[in-house]
Amino acid sequence: MSQAVYPGSFDPVTRGHMDIISRAAKLFDHLTVVVAHNLSKPTGLFTVEERVQMLRRCTEKLPNVSVDVCDGLLADYLRKVGVNVVVKGLRAMSDFEQEFQQALTNKQLYPEMETLFISSAVEYTYLSSSIVKQVCSLRGDITDFVPPEVKDEIVNRIQNRA
Repeated sequence: MSQAVYPGSFDPVTRGHMDIISRAAKLFDHLTVVVAHNLSKPTGLFTVEERVQMLRRCTEKLPNVSVDVCDGLLADYLRKVGVNVVVKGLRAMSDFEQEFQQALTNKQLYPEMETLFISSAVEYTYLSSSIVKQVCSLRGDITDFVPPEVKDEIVNRIQNRA
């Protein structure tokens, strides 16, 4: 059975993330979306558990997709679950530089690991969780940016926080 892991912080999940998830799910028998702790972003908008629950709601119609959490090194997580393929979405060349560096580091830590880069759909090349948060905090409409299953939760969190 072919398996892959799609890691990210997903804070919050966007339509761009969902595009990569749905496309990767067609390439593998099973895809695990992994919410990873991002040490460069110590306090997120949503807790890890909230992000997991949002992703589960967004992927419930994809029978070969599950959601999990990674608390440490991605290479250690992959070894533990017996998966050696990582899917990463790329929006622009700037993404590639950072993702390529991470892929090489992970390959050094876990030589059996391979990284599959999937180019973002054109309509999502500009989209990021940061953009969603910025637009929403200024009371802009994020309908086209996030899955409908989680839009209200995102709006409520951003527009009602102190």
